[in-house]
Parts: sequence; C-alpha cells; structure tokens
Amino acid sequence: MAHERTKDDDGDKNERLKNKDYEHELKALHAELVKLQLWVKHTGAKVCVIFEGRDGAGKGGVIKAILERVSPRIFRVIALPPPTEREKTQMFIQRYLPHLPAGGEIVIFDRSWYNRAGVDRVMGFCTEEQTKKFLSAVPFVEKAIVESGVILIKYWLDVSEEEQTLRMESRIDDPRKIWKLSPMDLESYARWYDYSRARDEMFEASDTQWAPWFVAQSDDKKRARLNIISHMLSRIPYEDVPREKIKLPKRQKPHDYVEADYARHRVPERF
Repeated sequence: MAHERTKDDDGDKNERLKNKDYEHELKALHAELVKLQLWVKHTGAKVCVIFEGRDGAGKGGVIKAILERVSPRIFRVIALPPPTEREKTQMFIQRYLPHLPAGGEIVIFDRSWYNRAGVDRVMGFCTEEQTKKFLSAVPFVEKAIVESGVILIKYWLDVSEEEQTLRMESRIDDPRKIWKLSPMDLESYARWYDYSRARDEMFEASDTQWAPWFVAQSDDKKRARLNIISHMLSRIPYEDVPREKIKLPKRQKPHDYVEADYARHRVPERF
C-alpha cells in the first residue's frame, strides 16, 4: 500500500493511503457491511456500536464510511443534543436507553452515555460525585445490555496532539467545517490533559470483559476507517443469508399512454 505525507483536498494534512488503495479496500468492506445488514435483518440480531474520542479524532468520518452503502432503516445513528431540563433530572443514562437497538437493527452512537465521563466532567457540567457514581454503575448497566442480547462494541479514536491541531486549524477558514468550531470545541481543545486524565479513569472503570474498549489510532483517517470497519465486522458472527437470484420482470406495454408535459418547473441544469 502506498504511504505518503500529503495535503488532502479538504485542507487536512495527513499521512494516508492513496485514494485508489483506500477505495479498493473500502469497496470490499462495504460489501461485507451489506452482508451484515442482511444477516441482522434475517436473524433479528441487535448491534450497538459506540464511538468516542476527542474533537477532531475522526468519529464522523468513520461513521460516514460505514453508512455509505447500507440502509438507514437498519443502520441508525444516534447523536443526541444537550439534555432538556426534564432529562437533566433523570438517571443520566436513561435518555440513551430508548435508542438501543431492537431486533434487526444496528445502532451507532456518535458519542454516548460516556459524555458523563468525558465532556461533562471536564467542562464542569456535572460534579465529581456524579461522575464517580456513573463510572461505578456503567459496567453493570452495560452487562445488562449485553445479557439482553445486544452485541455492544465500544471504540475510542486516539488522535495525537499535533494531528488534532492540524485538523482544528483546517476548520478555521473552511466554510464546510466552520460549524465544527463551537466555543465548546475551542475550550475542549485547550484542556488536552484534563481529557487525558478523564479518559484514563473511564478506561479503568469501564473496560470490562463483557464490554471492552477498543482503541484505534486515527492520525491516518483512511487507515483508521478501514481498520475500525474491519475490526467491527470481526466482532459480529454474521453469515451469508441465502437469497434467491434477482431477475428484473418485464415492464408492461404502454398501450394508449402518452407522456404528459407535466414538468412546468424544472431544475436549471447549471452543471
């Protein structure tokens, strides 16, 4: 595989695969994801995948790569907004539980209940006591989730300080990315070691036999996507589902039908 330090079209500098090699590998993984989708629908399996990591670690890119060729009816992405006033009074994990997969679903959490151990803790949105209670309870909640039949997979995307800086800087003048630079993102960027300490304690408390954390190095975005998708597939015991060979039926004859001039408002063909 080719390996080079270059500048991507979107402005991010990244040591990466050549696009041709990346697309070749991703195409094969997309085919496997479709097999997984068919198996999940056929068997009624329940899969939950959690993505965590610092801002700029590449969570969104991995999720987009997973979703590119599959059905949103089977693969659902959950990215919850800040809690409402009512939700703030609930047990912290309560608002996430309704989004867990039913039979025949794969749910992907773009950040999850682990907000309580990360951003909430670092940014002062909860007390230390609340964080400690969460960390002591979450292994047992996840054990109950797994024992209910859910395949639970947890990923932490690990990005270096230097690479995170490059990615954050690339957002400043890019109109496609400026929405990713909220005051919260900037404050989070400044608190690198607070996040490191919070992450380490989160791992210590919640890296269990039934729900282990898997860490993926994400300085190389394309390799990270391929590695994570490949690993995710290896964690799920999916198989080919027998299906009949598809053959297109013949179209009906037009008989007396005449095409109507109904398109009064056409989209201008600027391209």
